[in-house]
Amino acid sequence: MTEVELTTPSATTIVLTRSFAARRRTVFDAWTKPELLVRWFGADGWVLDTCEVDLRVGGRWRFVSRGPNGELMGHGGEYLEVDAPTRLRQTESFDDQWFPGEAQDTLEFVEVDGGTTVVLTMEFPSQEVRDAVVASPMRRGVEQGFRRLDAVLVEVAA
Repeated sequence: MTEVELTTPSATTIVLTRSFAARRRTVFDAWTKPELLVRWFGADGWVLDTCEVDLRVGGRWRFVSRGPNGELMGHGGEYLEVDAPTRLRQTESFDDQWFPGEAQDTLEFVEVDGGTTVVLTMEFPSQEVRDAVVASPMRRGVEQGFRRLDAVLVEVAA
């Protein structure tokens, strides 16, 4: 099982790195097509009820997840850069101020020997926000979603 590598290269930055056994285009599609996102995105027990993707510079994205006890978590943002299938840059903010302000996320999809390494760099408005995200169960939820993504990628590539 591949785990997510988490680093904090600056006071306001988190970098998550994870490799997948699928071609870059397939991984990029799984990250940007609602019909695939709803199959893997989020922590175990959470369902992506709303998944809107307008994949173009200036386009918006919005996800609302429902937890096992009915709780809702909504977040979204704007695409700042779309260079399919190699790079996405987007803003991200949460409805309930899970963290205050807006983050900027950069996703890089690097194909190596038929597999793809995803590098997600998250820039937060302050060190306090970054530290709160690191202390949260975010990494566990990301790892759980990525395990489901592994299965989706096998199925899509078949």
